[in-house]
Amino acid sequence: MFELLSSVFHEALYRPLFNGLIFLYNIIPGHDFGLAIISLTLLVRLALYPSSMKAIKGQKEMQELQPKLKEIQNKYKDNKEKQAQALMEFYRKNKINPLSGCLPLLVQMPILIALYHVFIAGFDDSTLEILYSFVYNPGHIDPVSFGIIDLSQKNVVLALVAGGFQFVQTKMMMLSRKTDESEKEDKKKKKKGELSREEKAQDFSQTLTKQMVYMMPMITIVFAMSFPSGLALYWIVTTLFAIGQQRLVIGKMKS
Repeated sequence: MFELLSSVFHEALYRPLFNGLIFLYNIIPGHDFGLAIISLTLLVRLALYPSSMKAIKGQKEMQELQPKLKEIQNKYKDNKEKQAQALMEFYRKNKINPLSGCLPLLVQMPILIALYHVFIAGFDDSTLEILYSFVYNPGHIDPVSFGIIDLSQKNVVLALVAGGFQFVQTKMMMLSRKTDESEKEDKKKKKKGELSREEKAQDFSQTLTKQMVYMMPMITIVFAMSFPSGLALYWIVTTLFAIGQQRLVIGKMKS
């Protein structure tokens, strides 16, 4: 079963993306590998644009509905069956799918994983053997991009830039589920030890979310410094694209 899934992943995602990368490398003036990475990343992100927009919109809608959801949870906190029925009715009336923000992201994950492997393999000339017959084999990939950056080597600057943009993106998506009044009320309850089980879970979730604002950039920096800088360049481009999408969705929902 694993071999079958691996074969499907290789032929349906990895090989086409790798051929696309080499094709772009061949046609881009100066055969700049960095520009090839940027171009392929943008093309993939554009292909995923509809599902990404749907995911971001779903996340923002769920975020805005949190106060109402909390009211329902508090109202039926002693009756889980009625609470579940009330939540389902609320989702139905507002035409909201609670999984709408997750499913499109799950669809994207195999593609993003394949891209990761593609950019790693791009520095190994032996992988050029899997090119399609209609894609020219350059024989060797020059990893030096923009005349100064060797994308096959680690690069601290690109890693820090990737972490910086990750911070911006994570900060933008940080959930602000509570109003000022409810937040003050929960703080009072927390001090008195009066938080319900659901409120404790929500408080923990918010604390974890706030920590992720700083954890994710650090993880990104460590990850980017552990691999060839071509991956850091890919992460910078895909994060900038995601930031642009988020700003577009948030702007439309506010107008």
